[in-house]
Amino acid sequence: MNLWVKKRPEDLQEASEHTQLRKSLRAVDLAALGIGSVVGTGIFVATGQGAHLAGPGVLLSFIIAAITAGLCALTYSELASMFPVAGSTYSYSYAAFGEVIAWIIGWDLMLEYLVSASAVASGWSTTFIGLLENLGLKLPKALTQTPLHGGMVDLPAILITLLITWILFVGIKESAVTNNIIVVIKMAVIILFIVLGISHVKLSNLTPFAPYGWKGIMAGAAIIFFAYIGFDAVSTAAEETINPKKDVPLGLMLCLLVVILLYVGVAFVLTGLVPYKEIDVGNALPAALARIGIRWGGALVATGGIIGMISTLLITVYGQVRIFMVMARDGLLPEVFSRVHPVHKTPAICTWITGGLTALIAGFFPLSIIIELCNIGTLFAFILVSVGVIVLRHTQPNVERKFKTPLVPFTPLVTIGFCLYLMASLPALTWLRFSAWLLIGLAIYFIYGARHSKLQSRYLNSG
Repeated sequence: MNLWVKKRPEDLQEASEHTQLRKSLRAVDLAALGIGSVVGTGIFVATGQGAHLAGPGVLLSFIIAAITAGLCALTYSELASMFPVAGSTYSYSYAAFGEVIAWIIGWDLMLEYLVSASAVASGWSTTFIGLLENLGLKLPKALTQTPLHGGMVDLPAILITLLITWILFVGIKESAVTNNIIVVIKMAVIILFIVLGISHVKLSNLTPFAPYGWKGIMAGAAIIFFAYIGFDAVSTAAEETINPKKDVPLGLMLCLLVVILLYVGVAFVLTGLVPYKEIDVGNALPAALARIGIRWGGALVATGGIIGMISTLLITVYGQVRIFMVMARDGLLPEVFSRVHPVHKTPAICTWITGGLTALIAGFFPLSIIIELCNIGTLFAFILVSVGVIVLRHTQPNVERKFKTPLVPFTPLVTIGFCLYLMASLPALTWLRFSAWLLIGLAIYFIYGARHSKLQSRYLNSG
């Protein structure tokens, strides 16, 4: 057994050329996929959370997180243009570092996507129930609260997850069209919030700018970085893109440009409207507009938040399904995950299993527990991508790169530094949970994955 056996560039190229998945996405679709994932729970929830940690300095938190995300996007773009296959960081790590590192990062990504999707479904349910109550419709507690909160099940969270799973089962083109429509609606209500609120901003609310110092700003950036995870979902769609070597890098850049402008604009208006200590974390944007008497605007923004989280959930589940599928295709997970539906050309069984697991977690565990596993795995994945760019420049210099990360190795090294700094700002408990998850994953790899790996089998036979 060779734990460090690597995929050859031709292996990844063959997987892309002979895929059973339907190639139907363009750069605009990919950008919308990323925006759909990024501009959702993050902008409606993380903004308020970050402001409580950093005060008005949350503006710097967003900029630091955005710079980190932008640097990561540059490194992602190079690897995505080299290896236009599904699987994102997992696939890149297989080529750069070998199988055991690829498994670790794939296992890590499974946790991040599954937990993120469940958190979005739970957050959507909370917002939806609140809107119904404002309209005078009160659902039974047994059907809206998890067992730990005195109910039986969070039924809205389960239903919305199953609806999204069905949309993904029908097909990625149909899913992309649905997502594009939702993204337009979501961006419209966010721009509405900025337009309605900017004339009411009080500069006095922005002082003191950094009440908790640089430590508070970095703590805010570490939490807010969760909001930027969506651009990773762009690269998971490479195998279903018409011209991946051109469209994936362009889609990534378009996504981040739009997201950075929206996030910084929302953070400025929110902290200018409401003193940071008085921000309603669970309902930050609508409550801010209601505070200045624009209740109709608050209602519209709340409705947009509910709609927006649907697209976030769609793309998060989508990314999880593709990672499951590719790991199964390599033999590291049971083959059932990689089967493609003959009509819809989607990984049907994998989609329904992923959707079912997400629904169960969202339906029976409270949001506070779901979101405890946060950004550390994502940042770890981005560090591996950055190292991968440097490694592959030396080990595979002749592989075609339609997009090249500028100033290598300087840019990847700076990216690694930013990611490590944000990781150091996360609580110690997060590190412990992350370590425990990785140990469980390694046990599964040695018990099942390494024994069923197609690449290991080929390596042993050739030896």
